[in-house]
Amino acid sequence: MATIRTALTGYTRYRGREGQWSFLLHRITGLGVLLFLGIHILDTATVFFYPSLYSHAIAIYRTWPASLGEVVLVFCLFYHGVNGLRIAYFDMVSPKRWMISFERRSSLWTLLIAFILWLPPAVLMIRTMLIFDFGMFGGA
Repeated sequence: MATIRTALTGYTRYRGREGQWSFLLHRITGLGVLLFLGIHILDTATVFFYPSLYSHAIAIYRTWPASLGEVVLVFCLFYHGVNGLRIAYFDMVSPKRWMISFERRSSLWTLLIAFILWLPPAVLMIRTMLIFDFGMFGGA
């Protein structure tokens, strides 16, 4: 238990600026994707063993909080993927460019690229949620 506490306090005490934020966001988005995959595998497995539970899970996924969670999940996927490519580039292609100044710029570019990639699907998903969950824009 002491090692977990040490790790968590180390995450909060270290002031590494963009590098630390990039590291923490990469970890958090990776855990978010892992959580989604675990839930997805479990609920899909119930379709064979317990179909009524699967139907209940689908009904939960059609609610607006689950829809917002999906919008966040899409950002997690984009950021984790783009940041993973950034890390792979520095590790395999150009390790000599792994300097503080370049890392700061590349961390901000990574966030910007992930946001730009995320924005169109987020707009479509939020629009769909507003139409079907809240009846806006002439929806149900």
